[in-house]
Amino acid sequence: MTVGLRPMRLADLTAVLELEEELFAPDTWTAAMYRDELARTDTRWYLVAEDESPDGRPRVVGYAGLIAYPEEAHIATIGVAGKRQGEGIGARLLDTLLEEADRRRVPVVLLEVRADNELAQGLYRRRGFAEIGRRRGYYQPSGTDAVVMKREKL
Repeated sequence: MTVGLRPMRLADLTAVLELEEELFAPDTWTAAMYRDELARTDTRWYLVAEDESPDGRPRVVGYAGLIAYPEEAHIATIGVAGKRQGEGIGARLLDTLLEEADRRRVPVVLLEVRADNELAQGLYRRRGFAEIGRRRGYYQPSGTDAVVMKREKL
């Protein structure tokens, strides 16, 4: 099934929040958080991955966001529907965010990933990220630790 990437719109928030709940509960972002992020077009860049549902309508199956300043960028979020994981959608989203960081000539990209998400950590390592630290109890309200990872282009 073909998956396309496009900029996230406010109209996508219902689908994105459903995926947030599926993937990250109880540590989900809120609609207000996404609205705030989407309003900051100078430093934020959010995408959705979509395919076609059985009834022929577009369906959001993933999403991702980048916060980019001149000296460093942050992968804010990446999520892919559970039934679609393992198809390379997350890798495409990540690669597209990294291409945008490179286009903006941002030399450092940082991210936090759940300490218990070894699959995502492996993807990030394959894209040049290395662990540089941990944040104890970072994800709230679950209290799960985060691994801090960094990719640097010299």
